Amino acid sequence: MPSFNEMAEMVGVVLDGAGILVIVLGMLVAIARCAIYGCRAADTYRQIRQDIGRGILLGLEFLVAADIIRTVAVTPTLEGVLVLGLIVLIRTFLSTALQVELEGQWPWQRAAETKQCAER
Repeated sequence: MPSFNEMAEMVGVVLDGAGILVIVLGMLVAIARCAIYGCRAADTYRQIRQDIGRGILLGLEFLVAADIIRTVAVTPTLEGVLVLGLIVLIRTFLSTALQVELEGQWPWQRAAETKQCAER
């Protein structure tokens, strides 16, 4: 029977693989969607870019989860936690930048708009 550390490492590897798979599938789905539904020339670049961006965002979530599991469960050292913090910080910045790029506004602006619409 595998130990807890071995199981946590396996879960981390599976989540890493899932994150990479989600990113690759996101790219393939974006291209297939454009090919099947026949994107208009002016809209093609924006649509493919948004679809790929969504795939990257979802894939990043899986990769962050894998890093957290592997760092906290397998090697809970101060150095490991600091490296994890830096990785999560960088990936959070990337996720936020991608979300702003896709939606054209900051995440908290969307929440304010939703609140204003609900009040009307």
